[in-house]
Amino acid sequence: MTKAFDDLDLFVIGGGSGGVRAARIAAGYGAKVMVAEEYRVGGTCVIRGCVPKKLMVYASHVHHEIEDAAGFGWSIPQANFNWSTLIANKDKEIARLEAAYIANLERSGAHLVRTRAVFEDARSLRLSSGELVRPKNILIATGAAPNHGRPIPGIEHVISSNEVFDLKEQPRRILIQGGGYIALEFACIFAGLGSDVTLVYRGDNILRGFDEDVRKHLRREMEKAGINILTERTVTAVERHGGEYIAHLSDGSSVGGDKVMFAIGRHPNVANLGLENAGVDINPNNGGIAVDGHSRSSVPHIYAVGDVTHRVNLTPVAIREGHAFADTVFGNRPTAVDHTNIPTAVFSQPEVGTVGLTEAQARVQYSHVDVYKAEFRPMKATLSGRDTRILMKLIVDGQTDRVLGCHIVGPEAGELIQVIGVAVKLKATKADFDATIAVHPTAAEELVTMRQPFARYVREAAG
Repeated sequence: MTKAFDDLDLFVIGGGSGGVRAARIAAGYGAKVMVAEEYRVGGTCVIRGCVPKKLMVYASHVHHEIEDAAGFGWSIPQANFNWSTLIANKDKEIARLEAAYIANLERSGAHLVRTRAVFEDARSLRLSSGELVRPKNILIATGAAPNHGRPIPGIEHVISSNEVFDLKEQPRRILIQGGGYIALEFACIFAGLGSDVTLVYRGDNILRGFDEDVRKHLRREMEKAGINILTERTVTAVERHGGEYIAHLSDGSSVGGDKVMFAIGRHPNVANLGLENAGVDINPNNGGIAVDGHSRSSVPHIYAVGDVTHRVNLTPVAIREGHAFADTVFGNRPTAVDHTNIPTAVFSQPEVGTVGLTEAQARVQYSHVDVYKAEFRPMKATLSGRDTRILMKLIVDGQTDRVLGCHIVGPEAGELIQVIGVAVKLKATKADFDATIAVHPTAAEELVTMRQPFARYVREAAG
C-alpha cells in the first residue's frame, strides 16, 4: 500500500460538488483526505448538468433577442447558428471549470485518485488498482443518474440529459418525454435554437409539485413559443427508420423526429458500490442512502450527501450538506442543514423562480391564507411586440402576515428568487414588502406594490 493511502481520516467516493466541498473543508481542519473519482471532477452540475445547460440556455436566448431587436430600431441581417461552435466552446468552458475544481481540491491538501471504490466490508474499500483502504470515515457522494423508467421496445434509441450535451448535430425535430425541470429546460433550449419540439408527459400538466398558477402560466408561454405539449400520455415504443425515429404514444398516435430524449427522473447512484457489504441502509421511500440530520448513514462512520441521498437534489444543497458534514465531523461544530425554504429556479423560457410554499401547501398547513398575484405584459414587450406575460405571486399567512412563498415566471426569475429567498428565510412579512420602496421601472416592483389580495382563504375549525 502506498503512503498516500495510510491513516486516512476521510475517504470521499465521488468528485462532484458535494464531495469536493466536504473534502476541502475537512482538509482545512487538518484531516488527511482522499477523493476517489472514476470519471471527471465536478460531478453532474459542472460536467453534464446545470453549467453546460445554462450555457445552452444563453445560446437559445440570442434568438429571442434578435427577434425582439426590430421593435427597438435594429435591422439585423439573417443570422445563422452553428451547433458545432456552441458545443466546442461549451466543452472548453467545462474543461476550464474541471481544472479549477481539481486545483482547488489539491490546494486544500486533499489527495485525488482516479479510481472506482467499492466496499468490501464496513471498514474496507477496494480500489480499481486492487489496493485496499481502511479510512476512519467514509463519505458517499456519488450523485444520481438519468432514469429511463420501465423498458420499452426501442429504448436503445433514446438519449438522456447525459448524451444531449455531446450531440454531433442539432436535431431539426426532437421529442422529449418528461414534465420536470430538465425536460422543460431542454424543450425551451431546442425550440429557441430553431428545432421543432414535442414534449410528452404522463401527468395532466407540466412541473408537478410546483404552484398551480406557475404550471398553467409556463405551459401557456411554452405553447406560444411553438412547443407542442402532449399531456396524459407516454412513449410506448421507439422505432428507427434510417435517420429518423418514430415514437409511438400510449394514445395510439406517433411522432417522428431526429432524436428522442427521456427526462423522466433520476435515480441515486447506489448500485455496484458494495453498500450491502458495508451494511448501509437504503431509504425505502426514495431509493437513496438513508441518513439522519447530520448526513450519517446506518453505519456510524459512513456518511452520504447530495443526490445519492435523494433528499433535495440540487447542487447548492449538496454543497451545503458537504460543508455541514465536514464542520460536524472534523470541525467540532455540529451542523444540520435546513432543507426548508430553498430557493429554486427552472431555466425554462420564460424562467421560473420559486421559494417556500405553494398556494395548495399553504392552504393545507395554515388556516388563513392570503394570495397576492399579478400577471402583466413586460415593458420590453411593448416595443418588441413579443406575446408574453409575467406572473408574480406571494403566499401570505393571513394571521401573522408572514410571507410563506413566492413564485415568479418571467425574465431573470432565477436571479430575483435568490434575493427574495433571503427575505422568506428571514420570515419577512407582507408589511415588510409593502414598506420597501419600489425600483421603477422594473418588473420586480410588483413584488412590493401588490396591495390587495387576489384571494383570501379561511379554513373553518372542525366542530
